[in-house]
Amino acid sequence: MTRQPSSLTARPARARGPRAHARGWIGSALLAGAAWLGLGPAHAAAQAAPDARACISAPWQLWEDFRTHFVQPDGRVLDASTPKLHSSSESQSYAMFFALVANDPERFEQLWRWSVNNLAGGDMRQRLPAWIWGKDEQGKWRVLDQNSASDGDMWFVYALAEAARLWNRPDYLEDARALLALVETREIAQLPGFGPMLLPGENGFVQDGGVWLLNPSYLPIPIMRRLAALSPQGPWSEIATGTAALLEAGSPHGLATDWLAYRGWTQEGKPQGAFSTLPEKLDIGSYDAIRTYLWSGMTAPSDPLAKRVNAALRGMLGAVRRHGGPPEFIYALSGGTRGLGPFGFSAAVLPYLRANGATEDADHARARAEEGVRQSLSQAATQAPPYYDFMLSLFGLGWDQQRYRYDGAGRLQPSWENSCPNAATR
Repeated sequence: MTRQPSSLTARPARARGPRAHARGWIGSALLAGAAWLGLGPAHAAAQAAPDARACISAPWQLWEDFRTHFVQPDGRVLDASTPKLHSSSESQSYAMFFALVANDPERFEQLWRWSVNNLAGGDMRQRLPAWIWGKDEQGKWRVLDQNSASDGDMWFVYALAEAARLWNRPDYLEDARALLALVETREIAQLPGFGPMLLPGENGFVQDGGVWLLNPSYLPIPIMRRLAALSPQGPWSEIATGTAALLEAGSPHGLATDWLAYRGWTQEGKPQGAFSTLPEKLDIGSYDAIRTYLWSGMTAPSDPLAKRVNAALRGMLGAVRRHGGPPEFIYALSGGTRGLGPFGFSAAVLPYLRANGATEDADHARARAEEGVRQSLSQAATQAPPYYDFMLSLFGLGWDQQRYRYDGAGRLQPSWENSCPNAATR
């Protein structure tokens, strides 16, 4: 197994909690005077698509802050809070999504080119991207784990497909389709008695004895709706329906776990077809699982699975009210909770709280997230802002500020689309 299902897969270093590492910081001042790198023919292709540039969007300060503190001039998203100063396929693909939401095509292109060149050896049409890149023990910058991470792969596909549609970039659509074909070939498993499901990566998530390891936070239904349109013969509509069933079976108290196991057979070889928590991970939901509530809250109300998924996650609302915010840890089997999550957790549950009509709780969560952003920026000269909290804040606060929505087919609806009449809308 080249990549273990672990807390490192989700959030290796946080400012709070037992998993926090010592922080390192590369100050944004070191980047301020650096020249942007040339990107050759790909950059020229971007210059040839003037429609998006002709439309000036309202500035999005949170995206500008994220760019300043996390995105290097060559398009690498740096998590300076980790010892290896790493970048991941998840961080790159998420940043591409937000460059699209912010109508920032130049940064989108830089993020994509860095990802192709450094995570996929220059060709992501033939090779799944490595999930993590950074500094090794000898001080060399390189891929640190060649295994893939399917959530990052899905978000790459989605960002590329929607950039192709909104910015009229057919080359991005070609890249999206090619990468999607790799995902369907290498990261989908047929679970006996259940159907197709997305594995967390290409290698290491199928165990002896008919056990598949799954990550519920890798399964945003709006993204899968869009992938289903890109690949009508693919498994994505079935996986979306399976996601609802997975959450119902794996969340007995309405609280999502970081990891689940699907056991196809009993030890005697009889069909079983049951979800269970992982013994080695107990039944904890934390830095991975917080995204599960985020995705459920952002699912369009018109999606036939929206009510079902939100009902499966009913327990978080009570937990938020008991703690004054989302807990850092939940225990799915007992329904117990522990600690208060960092400010990014409050941002992540914002759409979920709105979807459940909890207006007062949502307003409190928004205020807490905004204050967390302000405080971390005020300390940025001496301490790196927390990458994951900022990323969750882009998702949750951006959605709450109506910077973007998803329609029932999973298409992105950025706030700038209606003010940019030349943008493609097909």
